[in-house]
Amino acid sequence: MARMRLDRALANCGVGSRAEVRVLINRGRVRVGDDVVRDAGTNCDPTLVTLDGEPLDHPSGVFVALHKPVGYSSSHDGREAPLVDELLPPEWAGRTPRPEWAGRLDRDTSGIIIISDDHQLLHRLTSPRHHVDKVYVATVDHLPADDAMERFAAGLVLEGEENRPCLPAVLAIVALEGTGAQVSVTLREGRYHQVRRMLAAVGVHVEALHRVSFGPWRLDALGLAEGDWCDVPLPGT
Repeated sequence: MARMRLDRALANCGVGSRAEVRVLINRGRVRVGDDVVRDAGTNCDPTLVTLDGEPLDHPSGVFVALHKPVGYSSSHDGREAPLVDELLPPEWAGRTPRPEWAGRLDRDTSGIIIISDDHQLLHRLTSPRHHVDKVYVATVDHLPADDAMERFAAGLVLEGEENRPCLPAVLAIVALEGTGAQVSVTLREGRYHQVRRMLAAVGVHVEALHRVSFGPWRLDALGLAEGDWCDVPLPGT
């Protein structure tokens, strides 16, 4: 863990502003290891810092998976409430940098979201160049046409994006449900409403959409109920 100024370590973890945490430090409420430290400029390992005897929340950074329910917006704008933010610890809104999402889900889509305050890592996870698979299961009104799988694999062209075909994707039948079906779609990019638009392009209407995995992280393996989150290992660890 990189060392940093004591006041920065506290502020980064959402304890308060630099000015507010300096007051806490001056009052002797902060320890580094076993020692009370009153110098805000002390160089420290954030994992050793405690406030009123309690360790800082995620001093090494936030990297979690959340099971987003339908109806929640992947936005910080209160006008779009209810928000994914409401499912996370409120003090995270004060962290620096603020945790963000790797590939947001629209309000009508449920499933796994990866959240981190490491914005460079989030960019790598969402960049098509890094080939991170995202798997969705869609409930559709009827089976796609026979050539739909080949069109997905070849790089489907979306309406209004004729000069920018999608990257090759995998379409598979999961289950038949009366006159409808469940299909899985595996993507390596994240365009606006991409799964719904791709299925519409092959004549299929999506009635429900759920992201079951993002890279190596799968909801069924994590066992997360809707609205719950948990820490997950960083990629490559």
